Amino acid sequence: MRIPTPLFVLEIWKACFTGLIESPEGTEELKWTAFMFLKIPQVLLKLKSPQSDKGQFMDDVNVAFEYLLKLTPLLDKADQRCNCDCLNMLLQECNKLGLLSDSHAANLSSKREYAPRLKTTENANIQPNPGLILRAEPTVTNILKTVDADHSKSPEGLLGVLAHMLSGKSLDLLLAAAAATGKLKSFARKFIKLNEFPKHISGEGSKSASVRALLFDISFLMLCHVVQTYGSEVILSEPSPSGETPFFETWLLTCMPEEGKILNPDHPCFRPESGKVESLVALLNNSSEMKLVQMKWHEICLSTPAAILEVLNAWENGALTVEAVQRITDNIKGKVCSMAICAVAWLVAHVRMLGRDEREKPQTMIRQLVLPLFGENTLQFYNERVVIMSSILEHMCADVFQQTGLLLRSTLEGQEPIPYRNLLPAKEPIHEALRRQFQAVLRKGWVDSRALHLFESLLHIGGVFWFTNNLVKELLKETRKEWAHRVVELLYSIFCLDTQQITLTLLGTILPNLLTDPAHWHSLADPPGKALAKLSVWCALSSFSTHHKGQASARQRKRQREDIEDYSSLFPLDDTQPSKLMRLLSSNEDEPVTLSSPGDRSMSSSLSASQLHTVNMKEPLNRVLANLFLLISSILGSKMAGPHTQFVHSFMEECVECLEQGHRGSILQFLPFTMVSELVKLPAMAKPKVVLAITDLTLPLGRRVAAKAISAL
Repeated sequence: MRIPTPLFVLEIWKACFTGLIESPEGTEELKWTAFMFLKIPQVLLKLKSPQSDKGQFMDDVNVAFEYLLKLTPLLDKADQRCNCDCLNMLLQECNKLGLLSDSHAANLSSKREYAPRLKTTENANIQPNPGLILRAEPTVTNILKTVDADHSKSPEGLLGVLAHMLSGKSLDLLLAAAAATGKLKSFARKFIKLNEFPKHISGEGSKSASVRALLFDISFLMLCHVVQTYGSEVILSEPSPSGETPFFETWLLTCMPEEGKILNPDHPCFRPESGKVESLVALLNNSSEMKLVQMKWHEICLSTPAAILEVLNAWENGALTVEAVQRITDNIKGKVCSMAICAVAWLVAHVRMLGRDEREKPQTMIRQLVLPLFGENTLQFYNERVVIMSSILEHMCADVFQQTGLLLRSTLEGQEPIPYRNLLPAKEPIHEALRRQFQAVLRKGWVDSRALHLFESLLHIGGVFWFTNNLVKELLKETRKEWAHRVVELLYSIFCLDTQQITLTLLGTILPNLLTDPAHWHSLADPPGKALAKLSVWCALSSFSTHHKGQASARQRKRQREDIEDYSSLFPLDDTQPSKLMRLLSSNEDEPVTLSSPGDRSMSSSLSASQLHTVNMKEPLNRVLANLFLLISSILGSKMAGPHTQFVHSFMEECVECLEQGHRGSILQFLPFTMVSELVKLPAMAKPKVVLAITDLTLPLGRRVAAKAISAL
């Protein structure tokens, strides 16, 4: 896009500082810190091509920082948030990697005129996150080496390292540093290997049995935490040559609830051998302490869901009292926290399938399992493990408790609600939540990360059509020109949550509905009509360009959402059968629906460049664009004018305007050649330059149509 390097780098730093300032405390703040101080300098280093002049790139980065220094309020706010001089730390990091020379770094550092007084009495003892993240980075390498060593003879030493990782916010710091430096995958592989280690039991005493149980438990908890923070792609590996899938990967794929993954509680994976289940139920129902020697933890975890089902059935049929169930749940979470996670994973899948009135007992069991146990006989490092366990379980249950507006546990006085979870207000209809959040964003003028997470939840719950349709309605309500344009910019940024699917819905369903139903035409009057045309063209162009550059992101592939309608049956494109839209538009049913006038038939100019270039019409986006242009063509050629024709004029003008800005040869290839003679009747289009821009001059037919249109001007 020919953006000068200093401005490009400046925009990146501005986005990083803004993201850091507004990220909620906890994991998200650490992720942003690692991204900004570790990842972005590495990315800039890669952008600097070996052929380019090293000195020139250093100068460009230096100019970017010069500009950044002028944004004093932004820097001050970041310093207050992080309790340190962020810019100086960033300069040191860039200097270390060779992005800035020593003289540049020293000069920039001296120009930071005013640093706010950071050390207030409350935060004087809190260590700043940027410093912690930068120190965590070398620690990641050391831990990877430690875990790689052979621990089969004395695993106790390894246990000390793992326990240290669990304390405080160490795990999140290390994971953020590993993710920012590309080491997260190998980190996860090491913990999977560690989780497999306790499978091998030979004659063991009680001490080695407890070490084995702890190694299994801590590695299991860490892996669950990684999946919830960074996604399951980080964990899942290529199939091994031996063909054996590690236990955790199997469990993750079949038993762990994730966003967009609905589990079947009756799946065979939750039904192991009945003998093992019976012995586990007997073990859990026994008030004496659970023995650890010779325990096969992998098998216990797989048997836990079936054991929970037995207990739940017994409780519902009156064979167990609440006290007995409490004793069983205490036994489950008292030694190995992994058992509680396996139990809740199944309970969440089970509750999803129940009606509201049947949920009380399973939800009570979930609550019992989430709360830590305060007892004497718990295993070592229980307090550290239970913090992670509670966080994992809260993540798992958030959706299920959200549906009925219940709290998982009562919030303690003075505690902040957990950020990024349970974002939706309880017992409020989702369309109301969407409208309220959008109005808040519109008043503010930009979409902050919290709003973006809420919009993503709503997209996930309501589906693509519901989400897009309701936001388009918000746009069509806006009758002030400058506000309508602001809504377009906001919606364009929100639609980035899933550009491909949203564009298909907008162009394939919502616009045709508005254009073919006279009852909706009044809503397409300007300014909202013009704004919707602008938004539609922007979405079409960005979707078309990214669609043909690469595949959808892993996140978009992961999210299992309702299938898009079958565009082939909805919009047949062969010449023998006019599309459903064309039939809808035909005002007189006896009148044959043709797009070309008799005089043009020899030129077969109802064709478009895409058909002559044999573009693949099985692609939903191509099909939707081709049909939209057919619809627009028929509106332009019809005798009736109104807000819908005004919308079509705005749409085509926006297409041409964006084309002039460098989007050459994209969506306009789907425009039927017959449209050209209609378009040049519009004042804004009656220019030779426009005719040449919208016709494909590489085709003989395109050249003939262009010549004919220009001669008619």
